[in-house]
Amino acid sequence: MTPAIDIIQKIADHAAADYPRECCGVIVVTKGKQRYFACRNISDQPTNFVIDPADYAAAEDTGEVLMIVHSHPDMAAVPSQADLVGMEKSGMPWLIMNWPTGAFGVFTPSGYVAPLVGREFVHGVLDCYSLIRDYYQQALGISLKDYPRQYEWWLKGDDLYRQLFGDAGFVAVDAGQLQAHDVIFMRIASPVDNHGAVYLGDDVVLQHVTGRLSSRDVYGGWWRKITTGVVRHKDLL
Repeated sequence: MTPAIDIIQKIADHAAADYPRECCGVIVVTKGKQRYFACRNISDQPTNFVIDPADYAAAEDTGEVLMIVHSHPDMAAVPSQADLVGMEKSGMPWLIMNWPTGAFGVFTPSGYVAPLVGREFVHGVLDCYSLIRDYYQQALGISLKDYPRQYEWWLKGDDLYRQLFGDAGFVAVDAGQLQAHDVIFMRIASPVDNHGAVYLGDDVVLQHVTGRLSSRDVYGGWWRKITTGVVRHKDLL
């Protein structure tokens, strides 16, 4: 679906108004006509977008949501790795507009699955917990819930790893008895555990650290020093 010219102009106006932040919104159809519904971007990260849930709900009240829209300030109008992942989750087409050029493209879900190694870091979309979820699904066929999480939640009173992994079916085990697939909790400049890695065996972990691509790393030295605990899924006991 190619949006109508007046819709494209409204998206461009929104992108210009929010520049240099990403704008975001949705295209809905109401009584047979397209409408662009501008939404607030509540992401704490300047190169990412999170549609305000209240705005999305308000858009849904006006009609059927057909397409997700966001801008790429000073970047090509092509999906990032995080966009491809988000597109699959949404199950609908996305329109991406470069600003200030106004060039845009419409992209549809294609079954994309981010690789476990070499993925870019975008908190809440492709981060350490996302990597753990994807590893468990791809390697073990175990589905873990995708919990919503604020940027820097560990500095805002939350303790998500400790609070949620029990609900996800994990139990604490002796750190000296590591087995493949165990999840290792760590603290990086934080009062609570804010990083998780999957133990692959032979002193190797799979992890995704802020500002880095996901990678396999030797589990030793500093990584062991900042380790605070190990948990194992109940199906692997």
